[in-house]
Amino acid sequence: MKEVKIESTLYVFENLDELPEEISLLMQKAVKARENAYAPYSKFHVGAALLLDNGEVITGNNQENASYPSGLCAERTAIYYAGSQYPGAKVLRMVISAASKRQTTITPIPPCGACRQAISEYEVKQESPIEVYFMGEKGKIVKSNSLANLLPLVFDKSVL
Repeated sequence: MKEVKIESTLYVFENLDELPEEISLLMQKAVKARENAYAPYSKFHVGAALLLDNGEVITGNNQENASYPSGLCAERTAIYYAGSQYPGAKVLRMVISAASKRQTTITPIPPCGACRQAISEYEVKQESPIEVYFMGEKGKIVKSNSLANLLPLVFDKSVL
């Protein structure tokens, strides 16, 4: 038996003021998208904004449904839209902001497992990393230089 160690490097910004201006502006778009989320059941609103290599910014928010599995997360809403409307464009970065209507969310909220898998599909397809920034309603922001840091053992087309 051999032990394999997997490590990820993440960067933590103390608040929005520490972010580079271009990331801060993108995060503002994610916050605006978050405010328009449809989350009447969970009361948990998430917004995402993507920057594409063609300069386009795509936003998405979570969309819930009374039939819970039929809803869709903000990250997948945005990345699937980008894939359908700009199929040749690469996603350079994704920023995410999440807030609860029940309490102030100060913990950085990363993408869920399903979203990590969906984002990784695009990272593998475009053969270049997607930077991911995530935060709660306020407070610290975490940056990953690649989705692979958040999902190191990716399931992709190479195993099919």
